[in-house]
Amino acid sequence: MARRTKEDAIATRNGLIDAAELVFREKGVSRASLSDIAQAAGATRGAIYWHFKDKVDLFGAMMDRVTLPLEQGFASFEDSAGADPVQRLRAVMALVFRSVASDEHTRRVFEIALYKVEYVSELMGLRERHVAASEGFTQQLARDFALAAESQGVILSMSAMEAAISLHALFDGLIRNWILNEGGFDLVRVGGASTDAFLQGVGLSLDGSKESMRPCRD
Repeated sequence: MARRTKEDAIATRNGLIDAAELVFREKGVSRASLSDIAQAAGATRGAIYWHFKDKVDLFGAMMDRVTLPLEQGFASFEDSAGADPVQRLRAVMALVFRSVASDEHTRRVFEIALYKVEYVSELMGLRERHVAASEGFTQQLARDFALAAESQGVILSMSAMEAAISLHALFDGLIRNWILNEGGFDLVRVGGASTDAFLQGVGLSLDGSKESMRPCRD
């Protein structure tokens, strides 16, 4: 009986978060009320307060339940320390694009985080989380750009950090446009092709060969 009660509580909590995703996406975080969310979940405001302190707490739980693409990509760097840096860059970009394109919860929460929330007052802590994830991800990109240039014996057309910032901006722009256009193009295919074109544009070979690579200057 106790196990069933715990399972019911988890199911209720997840149902409230599911409803919050839908309501936040439709109305925006600031305009959505707990009553709206309770109605969408077929629950009461009391049920919300049983599981969450307030709307900010519920919003945070929604964000925590889904690993956002940048954080997912960041974690993948830690899991592939021995991989070729160029292949790791390509794989991580592909992971980010796939997670947005194929997972409904990730896509919805990412859309809310980008377009449906104002990070002011009590939500500043969540903004800081996103900034930290973005900065950490860019640092990892820069590290792999530097490692790739060293392993291939080339000098990049820009600094490793500039390349990291630019690649970050490229995929961020693709994701934003894909969401705004409601999936109007193949995000995974276009994202992969754009990543490869960028890597080659800064002077890296996709297969690690030294043919057609920018030579290292003395």
